[in-house]
Amino acid sequence: MKLFATTALVTLALAAPAMAQWAPTKPVEFIAAGGAGGGTDQFARQIQAAIAKENLAPTNVVVSNKGGGSGAEAFIYGAGAGGDDHKLILGTSNEWQLPLVTRLGYKSEDLTPVATLAVDEFVVWAQANSPYNTITDLVEAGKANPGKVRFGGSQSKDVDQTLVRRIEAATGAKFLYIPFKSGSEAAVQLAGNHIDANTNNPAENVGQWRAGQAKPLCVMSNERMADTTKVTETMSWNDIPTCREQGLALDAYQMPRTVFAPADVPAEAVAWYTDLLKKVSATPEFQAYLKNTSQTARFMTGDEFKSYIAADVERSRKQFEADGWLVN
Repeated sequence: MKLFATTALVTLALAAPAMAQWAPTKPVEFIAAGGAGGGTDQFARQIQAAIAKENLAPTNVVVSNKGGGSGAEAFIYGAGAGGDDHKLILGTSNEWQLPLVTRLGYKSEDLTPVATLAVDEFVVWAQANSPYNTITDLVEAGKANPGKVRFGGSQSKDVDQTLVRRIEAATGAKFLYIPFKSGSEAAVQLAGNHIDANTNNPAENVGQWRAGQAKPLCVMSNERMADTTKVTETMSWNDIPTCREQGLALDAYQMPRTVFAPADVPAEAVAWYTDLLKKVSATPEFQAYLKNTSQTARFMTGDEFKSYIAADVERSRKQFEADGWLVN
């Protein structure tokens, strides 16, 4: 009896690691819901680089770009890969917002939330030589000349236009929104004085700011950005006031950098990827990426991440319905 018990314990001990541990056995595909060089592509490749540099995974990571339809291409691809535990889809809040405004071949629920690693801040920018020095100046111009002030952004019915609509709803101003293929293109158009203002994350406008072709009016956050390193001779990110400081009574507006898995992926695989991304978020490489792009670190997973999605879906649904964008 004692021998049997001992043998059973040994058998369980040997079997436990096999049952408890999961790890990829072939290269993992990171599907970036954005074009090459864009914010989501950079996010995916920075994670890839951190994994390789710190030797955090037993297999390689390859990045593929599927940015069509504001990223819908990547999510449709991921939704069609149910059960594939060697694929991750990297995007933003567009994963759950796109199905609210466009009829697509997937629903948000078709993918498995894994983690958010950071949030992008949104800065309102103006052409460097424009008369607009605060968000109040821009709003007053949008009231005095409805539909005449040209406000650029990335895509239609996406995060940039959503923020512009929130500013209009809160102030009564009316802007002419002009969509471009990317935030980088909107930044170039602003520098060339083809638009009057744009809303963009810091990384996609910083080059024009350094070159004296654009100026930041305010950041759509509850607190100023933390980085005090000078970007220009006179200003750091921390020197940019919040929009609320300038009298715009709007809640913080940030865009999460998200990771999803296909549906029906084993829980053990999701847990392994969650742990991997947690390790990535602490690496020097990823911390440097956050600093260089002026993003804010925020790691969410599990119920916290799911609750964040649910709250944003409810908030977005109300706004999209009021704007006439909501699809049934």
